Amino acid sequence: MQINDIVEDFTLENQDGKTVHLSDYKKSPVVLFFYPRADTPGCTIESCGFRDAFEKFQKAGIVVLGISRDTVKDQKKFKDKYGLPYDLLADPDMVLIQRYGLLKDKMMYGKPVTGVARTTYLIGADTGKGQRLLHVFEQVTPQGHAEEVFALLKAGGKK
Repeated sequence: MQINDIVEDFTLENQDGKTVHLSDYKKSPVVLFFYPRADTPGCTIESCGFRDAFEKFQKAGIVVLGISRDTVKDQKKFKDKYGLPYDLLADPDMVLIQRYGLLKDKMMYGKPVTGVARTTYLIGADTGKGQRLLHVFEQVTPQGHAEEVFALLKAGGKK
């Protein structure tokens, strides 16, 4: 996907087993942040960063959605444990993760593994021609990421 491309709609279940579509949020900018695994150190830092900044996102009319390959049950447990105020979407079959090309080879504790690349997509509201990709954050550093995303969105979604 390239900047300004129309983002294809998707369907995933949230932490409560409710079906969620990207198009459910077509009137708002959307932050899709992909993280490797619920309740791991980096993912917790990143998710809690979005939790702590959530009121600012909400007041600005921006939707925040977290996505990982965890199950609905694991997403619910993670959301409840940390009081996350936004939906966590489950992609255990990695359909969306693969569509976005986020399975990457990386090193973990000195060993090569294939996992989900921590990546955030900023998607604009539908202006009548579909929801467009505004920006992609790759190789995300969890600490301070939510503030970085918010600052970019407030600046119009482009660097």
